[in-house]
Amino acid sequence: MMTNETNDPSIDVVGIGNAIVDVLTTTDDALLEKLSFDKGSMTLIDENKAKELYKIATHGIQKSGGSVANSLACISQLGGKASFIGRVRNDKLGEIFTEEISRTGTIFKTPPASVGPSTAQCLIFVTPDAQRTMCTYLGASVLLEPKDLDLSSVRESKILYLEGYLWDNPAAKNAFIKAAEIAQKAGRKVALSLSDSFCVNRHRESFLNLVEDHIDVLFANESEITSLYQTSNLNLAIEKLKEKCELAAITLGKNGSILISKGKEIPIKPFILGKAIDTTGAGDLYAGGFLKGLSDGLSPVVSAKIGSICAGQIVTELGSRSNTDLLNLINSHLNL
Repeated sequence: MMTNETNDPSIDVVGIGNAIVDVLTTTDDALLEKLSFDKGSMTLIDENKAKELYKIATHGIQKSGGSVANSLACISQLGGKASFIGRVRNDKLGEIFTEEISRTGTIFKTPPASVGPSTAQCLIFVTPDAQRTMCTYLGASVLLEPKDLDLSSVRESKILYLEGYLWDNPAAKNAFIKAAEIAQKAGRKVALSLSDSFCVNRHRESFLNLVEDHIDVLFANESEITSLYQTSNLNLAIEKLKEKCELAAITLGKNGSILISKGKEIPIKPFILGKAIDTTGAGDLYAGGFLKGLSDGLSPVVSAKIGSICAGQIVTELGSRSNTDLLNLINSHLNL
């Protein structure tokens, strides 16, 4: 990708994504059955349903969430400088999101909306088998517009990180494209998470074009990458990906991940760091660790291992924020 390099970047990663408050609570199968939710699923809900479920989960853990925001919080925890762009409303949950993500050390300057839908929330019900069942109200988050972009942070970051969910709304899609163009002109790398197999199904052709022409680093899980290439065969999907993308990481849950680097396929082992109690944010922290490694100039293989350690640790904790010293944990395993 030909670009015009500008001044040295002052931020490691800037991310654009859905600004969501995660409300995480433990429960049992009986409640899920009562609510008619399929265990392990993600269901989009309206504002009234969100208010109803919030009353059930109000005593749960409330944290700033959203895929990209989780990754950036991880980068900040690892000592990196991260900045988030996303839309909240000027309401109680908007205040919670702003205060909590700022507490992680992540820069968040997007002004809250004064009108329109309330701040997005994701009600996460975790059962004893570590399965998470999510009910998401996207609210204000999907109304992000190009005018919400902090263009200076995009230009000043080594890596721009985007989530596929942004493609669902035309205004957010335009913001996505504008930010990518600015990053490319500044000589920065652009990374994308495919986000969800259903999202891939809705925007397959657009994502294929993005992967081929605009994306430097791609993150996906098995269902997302096979959906992208319309095959049930992971190996076939990977072969097709090798032809289009120079650097990608395919996460495989407890089986680790596969790194695609300059046409080579490199298996990355999982780091089993304890009993898995909650898989919330595992892929997000993998991406966060990976991008922190890249921004530090480490090799893709080492970066993938850092991501694997972060993911391996977060599944042993409740929620997508680790209470463990991740930097010390990484150093103990990799001797960096």
